[in-house]
Amino acid sequence: MFDNLSDKLQRSFQILKGEGKITEINIAEALKEIRRALLDADVSYKIAKTFCDDVKQKAIGANVLTAVKPQQMIVKIVHDELAALMGGSSSEINVKGSPAVILVAGLNGSGKTTFCGKLALNLKTRKGMKVLLAACDTFRPAAIDQLHTLGEQVGVPVFSNREEKNPVSIAKDAIAFAKKEGISVVIIDTAGRLAVDNELMDEISTLHNAVKPSETLFVVDAMTGQDAVETARIFNERLDFDGVVLTKMDGDTRGGAALSIKAITGKPIKFVSQGEKMEALDIFHPERIADRILGMGDVVSLVEKAQEQFDEAEARALKKKLAKDQFTFMDFYNQIQQVRKMGDIKDLAGMIPGMDKAIKDVDIDNDKAFKSTEAIIMSMTPYEREHPDCLNGSRRKRIADGSGTTIQEVNRLVKQFETSRKAMKQIMGGGMASMMRNMASLKRR
Repeated sequence: MFDNLSDKLQRSFQILKGEGKITEINIAEALKEIRRALLDADVSYKIAKTFCDDVKQKAIGANVLTAVKPQQMIVKIVHDELAALMGGSSSEINVKGSPAVILVAGLNGSGKTTFCGKLALNLKTRKGMKVLLAACDTFRPAAIDQLHTLGEQVGVPVFSNREEKNPVSIAKDAIAFAKKEGISVVIIDTAGRLAVDNELMDEISTLHNAVKPSETLFVVDAMTGQDAVETARIFNERLDFDGVVLTKMDGDTRGGAALSIKAITGKPIKFVSQGEKMEALDIFHPERIADRILGMGDVVSLVEKAQEQFDEAEARALKKKLAKDQFTFMDFYNQIQQVRKMGDIKDLAGMIPGMDKAIKDVDIDNDKAFKSTEAIIMSMTPYEREHPDCLNGSRRKRIADGSGTTIQEVNRLVKQFETSRKAMKQIMGGGMASMMRNMASLKRR
């Protein structure tokens, strides 16, 4: 995500390297490259020009401190303008009502139905809400089946009526059912089309007027660039939605949609969806995205992902085991599962400042990265997993044969296990509460 834009922007900043101050001449050359980088990212010419004009105005009028170099100043200005272009700050969805109704619209193939499942899981796990999914796509029978499958995956009920062809009736019945069952949020999955047409707009407008949702979200495929922006503009003129969801942000996207939609529609991006896993849904934070575009990482989001998987009761139990040198391979295995739940490893590593360039051309497969480790641990006997010190040469050979790996790989894992045990003991020794306080402090900055 944004790799090409990030590289080109950082190259444009090099123009000011070694300069004593910002002048009309050197800023013009840098802005030419910045504008080119934005256009290559599929940002419209009008937005790119306005962006560069704003940067120039702030750069020329800025009081550059003696301790701050012109290159650093332009990075700061571009960062702030990027964040402002994308909305400035994150925007919460409105889940007020009895029940709250969230209407989800979008074109076919945008990932709309998958997003409904992800949002249901998000509201269920992060906000503790009772959620109902309503299947109101009466044009595509497979969409109903898909929604039921997603509902089973995330543990959320799905309301559907295959005999009814009127989405308004289905939606109203779903809302009535939710009231009866004490469900707090109804997410309505609507029909999409291959293109924007009057039939689609009439149907979604009628449904919107009938259910009066507390939140209307428009889902767009980020890989379609300016086409996504134009579609969002047309929908917004007719529907006046509350926010945008960008899907497929892990694909071959240049970033133009993320950078342009707020300026074109006036509506914020509220979520970004990456991958097929139901947990792969994040709140859109413009400042953090600006950080990542400029190679500054995103430590705060990394901390938040870690906190979502953090269980204080487990940590206390783990601390006791580490204090008594009772940390086992099953504990190690469980830690790996928690890391896997945090998301794509390459994406997580990219949140660490400076790591995005280091791993840019490295192909990391989440499943392959952990597959051999999990196979080795599960090839151990229960006794071996609980008593790591018993792993002599003959046991290691049997484990290697059973897991389809080599003795060298088993030895490497044992060494990694010992290193992890020592490192975790040092962290726990400092006090988990202290570590969590540091995390909380980091989030507030």
